[in-house]
Amino acid sequence: PFTVFAPTDAAFAKIPADQLNALLADKAALTKVLTYHVVGARVMAADVKTGAVKTVQGTPLNVVASSSGVMVNNARVIKTDIAATNGVIHVIDTVVLPN
Repeated sequence: PFTVFAPTDAAFAKIPADQLNALLADKAALTKVLTYHVVGARVMAADVKTGAVKTVQGTPLNVVASSSGVMVNNARVIKTDIAATNGVIHVIDTVVLPN
């Protein structure tokens, strides 16, 4: 089971075109970014807690859960608990990039 923090199309549009094109042209870099959006456990919105969460990529995401919502690094979770056969998807408003 997995949890995927899936950026919207608008989130990808925030990335400058030259950076996005370079990322899309570099399969290793793209894989690193995409796997940074995936956690190796199914975590429903009700179970989200503040703290560092290890990603499939290996670098942790910083999750902050508060009364105003959930942030994943600098991205806001805007839709939660989209069921998938192998986990759950939470939609975010910004692409998160590993350091």
